[in-house]
Amino acid sequence: MFASIEEILAFVRQNDVHFIDLKFINLIGGLHHITIPVQQFNRHLVEKGVGFDASSTPGFKTVESGDMVLLPDLNTGFVDPFFQHHTLSFLCNIAEADTKRPFRRDPRYIATLAEEYLVSTGIASESHWGPEFEYYIFDAVEFRNDSFYSYFKINSDEAQWSNYLDEGKQDGYQMFNHRGYHASPPYDELHDIRSETVKVLEDCGIPVKYHHHEVGSSGQVEIEVVMDKLPRMADTVILGKYIIKMVAKKYGKTATFMPKPLYDEPGTGMHFHQHLFKNGNPLFYDKTGYGGLSHVAQSYVAGILKHAPALTGLTNPSTNSYKRLIPGFEAPVALFFSIGNRSSAIRIPKYAMEPETKRIEYRPPDATCNPHLAMSAMLLAGIDGIQQNLDISKEGFGPFDVNLFDPENAHILNSIKSIPSSLDSALNHLDNDNDFLKAGNVFDDDVIKAWIDYKYSREFLPNRNRPTPFEYLLYYGV
Repeated sequence: MFASIEEILAFVRQNDVHFIDLKFINLIGGLHHITIPVQQFNRHLVEKGVGFDASSTPGFKTVESGDMVLLPDLNTGFVDPFFQHHTLSFLCNIAEADTKRPFRRDPRYIATLAEEYLVSTGIASESHWGPEFEYYIFDAVEFRNDSFYSYFKINSDEAQWSNYLDEGKQDGYQMFNHRGYHASPPYDELHDIRSETVKVLEDCGIPVKYHHHEVGSSGQVEIEVVMDKLPRMADTVILGKYIIKMVAKKYGKTATFMPKPLYDEPGTGMHFHQHLFKNGNPLFYDKTGYGGLSHVAQSYVAGILKHAPALTGLTNPSTNSYKRLIPGFEAPVALFFSIGNRSSAIRIPKYAMEPETKRIEYRPPDATCNPHLAMSAMLLAGIDGIQQNLDISKEGFGPFDVNLFDPENAHILNSIKSIPSSLDSALNHLDNDNDFLKAGNVFDDDVIKAWIDYKYSREFLPNRNRPTPFEYLLYYGV
């Protein structure tokens, strides 16, 4: 948005800005911020940064070496619409406090390194990405986790159960489970929230293709944004989630990107559309290739599918992810590719027919990922496939143009590899297959180890060690 500090200072004067908000991203993908009075914002701050304690930030540093600085990225400026006082916001790069060297665990730095490595290979000059924002909007959510008392409770006015709950609405316009796809009002009660979300996204510099109700009949929706370069789109995921949650809160509702918030309703993924360009020329198109994919594109696909078990540790890094990644519910677990087949891990959209739009869609990921790390990892896996000149059919990745979950196709499905079925399994795959991530020094051993250790000790183990209400139903009377 801004090319120089002078432009920012002029904007601040002309628009009566009172505060500068500095946002940054932790290793796990969480968003943090520091707010400073506009009088403190100057060239010295932009160049030297604002100090913060990285030891209190998930996945960053230890107490004895926690001092870091935030360096505002002037290209990311936007007016944050959710603060009472006029506030100009920037995403920040993270640097060492003394040397100002980039912090190796800064997700934005890793995404930049991934794009630079792509250019250095000579394969392409840029990659374009399009994440799909799928999520649920609920009217209320409660949960409690004590050693003696645990539960969660969700209210959704759209859901079929709300008709017989006292706190729900009784107008008769509830949807059956799995009947929400492209539903229209009065069944779709979330149109205005989505439209306002899109307006805010675009006001903040994020162009949008469309929005609609999704399959989940308890408030599942989707917004799809216009594709852009990797670092920019990774930032877009972080800011998009922030804006989506804040608009829902403004309406007195709550938005969640949990992959599987409700049993027996569709899960929520974050499909990543992606393709490569070299000096403006698309590399994924060949009208003679299967689905219009070039040889380069098919090797790229083979690289992603080959490394998919390890990728899952970064693209699906929550215990809840694996409650979505089960056969059915358009949650692909089988590692193959196909044209328009939504049971495939990689789908070639049928409607993308022109050279500039020909792309692939990797469908297993979800929004619990850190997008900077997940997108970088997918790109590196694809590059590895191109560099090894992988033959996708010889690797056993298809194509298969049938629904593999139909009983008559069970013999095909049984011959196809699958992604891991649990977080600890995915982390084990990541621990054993990560050399492709270290190409170009994009990831290093420290980042990979920190990620695995955090996810295993802070998320997998605490979740595994807790009894659930369903276990009481199964085992209390044993």
